[in-house]
Amino acid sequence: MKSCLIVDDSKVIRKVARHILETLQFQVAEAVDGEEALTMCANDNPDVILLDWNMPVMSGMEFLRAYRASPIQDGAKVIFCTTENGIAHIQAAIDAGADEYVMKPFDRETLENKLQIVGCL
Repeated sequence: MKSCLIVDDSKVIRKVARHILETLQFQVAEAVDGEEALTMCANDNPDVILLDWNMPVMSGMEFLRAYRASPIQDGAKVIFCTTENGIAHIQAAIDAGADEYVMKPFDRETLENKLQIVGCL
């Protein structure tokens, strides 16, 4: 079974994403910020990380840079999931090591498509 770590400070987004991912047969874990996510990845690296941009403590970009620079990253695919839709934000995320980018709000079809693109479905 594939695993996904949802990293988002919004409980609602985590709940919606969890529901979608579980219907796609993913084992799901949740983190409320990038710092918690780094700790979780060090203990059990997921197959895919669904990552918010704007979070307290450690933002999505800070997490992504730290994660990609660390030995704990083990080929996990990172999908940014955010309201930031400017081309500069998207390019910055890709340059920092994101594999794909999803705009909020998202639905099952959109998330499923992105998971297929990154090879996790």
